[in-house]
Amino acid sequence: MEQNPENPAGDLSKINGQFLKEVQMKQFSSNFYMGGRYLAASLLIWILAAACGNNEEKANEATKQKREQVKTTTGNEKTKTIVFYGNSLTAGYGVDPSSEAFPALVQEKIDSLQLPYKVVNAGVSGETTAGGKGRIDWILRQQVDVFVLELGGNDGLRGIPIAETSRNLQAIIDRVREKYPDAKIVLAGMQVPPNMGRQYANAFRGTFEQLATKNNLVLIPFLLEHVGGIASLNQPDGIHPNPEGHRIVAENVWKVLQQLL
Repeated sequence: MEQNPENPAGDLSKINGQFLKEVQMKQFSSNFYMGGRYLAASLLIWILAAACGNNEEKANEATKQKREQVKTTTGNEKTKTIVFYGNSLTAGYGVDPSSEAFPALVQEKIDSLQLPYKVVNAGVSGETTAGGKGRIDWILRQQVDVFVLELGGNDGLRGIPIAETSRNLQAIIDRVREKYPDAKIVLAGMQVPPNMGRQYANAFRGTFEQLATKNNLVLIPFLLEHVGGIASLNQPDGIHPNPEGHRIVAENVWKVLQQLL
């Protein structure tokens, strides 16, 4: 450094300038160091946050995939169809078919157990076995997995020859088997009042048992068990169940049907 004759110690301005530069450099270094520490800390926090975010995102994605897998599995479980094919008993004459007739009550039981089955009420009031035989092809246009055959009661009340009733029921069974070989068929047994004559009543009841045995069908022994002939469970006509009677009929059906689902 060149000394100033008037100032042997040298140029103070230069010294001060150099000093200031050194101080500024130290401050810069210090600030840079501290800033670096803050930056490093910030980067660490950001990395941790990003990692947590990624983990959370992965966890959410895994949960989503599991839900989709469960949904897909459930969705792949095809809903099967149960057709109740009968007369006014099935149709729900005198009650609300959508909520009080026994097919609707069976659907409620199915839904409560979350079983993949849909009930179709194909009952027609006044239907005989001949009428049922005539419209069976129309009903079989839809998929049938379980077929509950409830016909014959009107035949018995009209005194139609039992052999004719049996032939018609057999024809219906054959058509269902032909169209849907894997369908399970349930036959609802029926009885007639004793005023039709003991011989006719016994033969009529036996027809359902014989058809069930011959065709290897599941038999409901008597659809109106604990309901038929009980005034408090039937409508004023004494033939058609009231809502309470339908609940019992639904239980009679369910005892047999649940084993097939």
